[in-house]
Amino acid sequence: MFRNYFKTALRSLLKNKGFTFINIIGLALGLAICLLITFYVTDELSYDQYNVKHKRIYRVNTDLKFSGTLTEYAITAIPVANVLKTECPEVETAVRVTPALNIRFKKGDEIVREDGTTFYSEPNIFDVFTLPLLSGDAKTALKEPNTIVIAESMAKKYFNRSNVIGQTLFLVTSGTSLKITGVMKDMPVQSHFRANFLLAASPVNNDAPWNRLTAFATYVLVKPNTNIASLESKLNAEMQEGLKGSSTMNYSKFRSGGNYFKLSLMPVTDIHLKSNRVMELGANGNSQYVYIFSAVAIFILLLACINFMNLSTARSASRAREVGVRKVLGSSRKHLIFQFLAESLIVTFVAAVIAVFAAWALLPLFNHLSNKQLVINAQTATWLLPALLSIVVIVGVLAGSYPAFFLSAFQPINVLKGKISTGFKGGTFRSTLVVFQFSISIFLVIGTLVIYNQLNYIQNKNLGFNRNQVLILNNVNTLEHPELLKQEIKKLPGVINATLTSFLPTANNKVLNYVSPSGKEGQSTQFWKIDEDYIGTMGMQMKNGRGFSGEFRTDSTAMVINETAAKVFGYGNDAIGKTINTGIAKDLKKYHVIGVVKDFNFSSLRDNVTPLVMVLDNDWLARLSIRINTHNLPILMTGIEKTWKTIAPNEHFEYSFMDADFDALYRTEQRMGQLFIIFTGLAIAIACLGLFGLAAYAAEQRNREIGIRKVLGASIAAIVTMLSKDFVRLVTMSFLIAAPLAWLTMNKWLQGFAYRQDIQWWVVILAGAGAVAIAFVTISLQSFRAAAANPVESLRVSD
Repeated sequence: MFRNYFKTALRSLLKNKGFTFINIIGLALGLAICLLITFYVTDELSYDQYNVKHKRIYRVNTDLKFSGTLTEYAITAIPVANVLKTECPEVETAVRVTPALNIRFKKGDEIVREDGTTFYSEPNIFDVFTLPLLSGDAKTALKEPNTIVIAESMAKKYFNRSNVIGQTLFLVTSGTSLKITGVMKDMPVQSHFRANFLLAASPVNNDAPWNRLTAFATYVLVKPNTNIASLESKLNAEMQEGLKGSSTMNYSKFRSGGNYFKLSLMPVTDIHLKSNRVMELGANGNSQYVYIFSAVAIFILLLACINFMNLSTARSASRAREVGVRKVLGSSRKHLIFQFLAESLIVTFVAAVIAVFAAWALLPLFNHLSNKQLVINAQTATWLLPALLSIVVIVGVLAGSYPAFFLSAFQPINVLKGKISTGFKGGTFRSTLVVFQFSISIFLVIGTLVIYNQLNYIQNKNLGFNRNQVLILNNVNTLEHPELLKQEIKKLPGVINATLTSFLPTANNKVLNYVSPSGKEGQSTQFWKIDEDYIGTMGMQMKNGRGFSGEFRTDSTAMVINETAAKVFGYGNDAIGKTINTGIAKDLKKYHVIGVVKDFNFSSLRDNVTPLVMVLDNDWLARLSIRINTHNLPILMTGIEKTWKTIAPNEHFEYSFMDADFDALYRTEQRMGQLFIIFTGLAIAIACLGLFGLAAYAAEQRNREIGIRKVLGASIAAIVTMLSKDFVRLVTMSFLIAAPLAWLTMNKWLQGFAYRQDIQWWVVILAGAGAVAIAFVTISLQSFRAAAANPVESLRVSD
């Protein structure tokens, strides 16, 4: 019997090739997009789960509120890790990790940058994270100073083999030879930080002040069934005691001003999607995108299913007589339902097969747009095949259920007399589907426009510095005479100014120092070392005082601070001449403030500007930033490279442009914007396909009415208007539903930016007008075809 169902269903589908093709393509498209988004969401949710003990690993975060400004850090003070290990019995161990900046290794005669993947770590990192060593002993690998553990791919990169225990890597930055004591497997891509090099961290002073934050991220491995809330309370109590006994701050005065330090524990698996703190070890994702894309996948799949229903219903007139004849010949309604469900399952199965191949073909493009490395392999197949089988059954039944029950319910006598349906106006369910489809489409259109409007705002916002026409030369710290390079390049025609520093507004600036204004409470603050040309080259503006100058010898103990620092330190407009101390005890150094620079954004616009101090120092000269005139850029670049080769013939010439580096900070948003455009376009296309089907259904049901109206003199325009107005009304209803929902959702998304553009009214109006226009064009194509038909033919068929 089942064989007969499928045989008859297949014959019916092949007889109506156009209908079958549209249904299969619509479902395949929806399924393919759903699969791609599923790959993306699964990958995002899998971060840090490679760690065998991931359910027991937490990172300690610090919240600091000072002078009304709340700053959320992904780092802690030094004593935190020691207290966790010695005072908290529910903790197995704790480890500190910090990024190594300006890292340059020597590979033969070549100097290679390895920033972003090099970290200093305590020896017990292997007790917390799952980092299998291919060679070496995890217990002793990082116990000795000047030792290093490298990833397998790095061993092959530098030595062309993986067994490199006992070899040395020369660290150009410090002029130190590092002994390789371990080779570990490459860390998975799905990790919130990616270490290719682990250097032995120098011993730290566990008695350091609790109010002095360092660049160390602290991770804790708790014992099974630990009460995390209780551990947080205990840790905060220890910190309060430490702050009370601090010799570097007046704790009572600090608390009375509404200020506080607060520690919290974040599961390591939450870091990638739910953490956007200062001093993160790597670029994290955004849970909002996971939620949004998951919803988009479900919606697009629903749209495809709805189209199946609409298009099947549109064929009701042509199949009504078939149903009537079958019932007269004794076929039960149950058999008819099975028959139509069989057709639906066949279409869904074929669509699923096509969807898998389409997803596989589109995966490289999707990887490029989403910056992923997704693959379909044997591991993927273990969940993909069962999932597809389930989808085929569920979608086949859901998509085919309405046509099956609708068509099988026709009464034979009414069908054979030509009394089929009351037409479109009686299709409340179908109208609901149209409203649902276009509500989703309009929602996506508004979301896409808001995202691009925010990105445009970011790219054109006055950041407090001029990122345009700034060329950045890297690896300058490998040169013997970087100052000579700067002076020679400043002589070139087309060069306006140049500055030597590692600290740039578009770079990964993660150097903190303890700053204590005279007579006031101190805190850890961004601490930049620059030269006298920095402020002018960056195009920054002074609010009060002056910048550094080579004409003043006292500038060696001078300091320039930003507006936020002046506010936080309680100086207001009277910062000039104030004394600020840095460091503690024997490292204490006094500076006098000579200027206040206007606030500029030196991190993502998702974050508020934090306090920043700058001093005159030539210790950190990793980059030479050059403000240039770009009228004759090729000749200027040739001159700059020639100057480089003259001064450093054996060093690699590497450069970038500051505006490109700035855009890289928002590459995630740009990629998401591109994906939104694609998904929105597909959603609209699928919705229009369903609308086209309903328009065909309405025209089919009113075929005789159209013929009579034309005989009585109705124009084609009048008939098109008659057929279109109900659909346009439904799309308008969709707009009224989708607009407020999209407004609320995108407003929440914008809250993630400290600096944002409010949703403009024209965005909502444009989305609504565009949806109505697209719907009208879609409907008009089918309506015009029906209105232009010969009325004699329609009246003859209807008799």
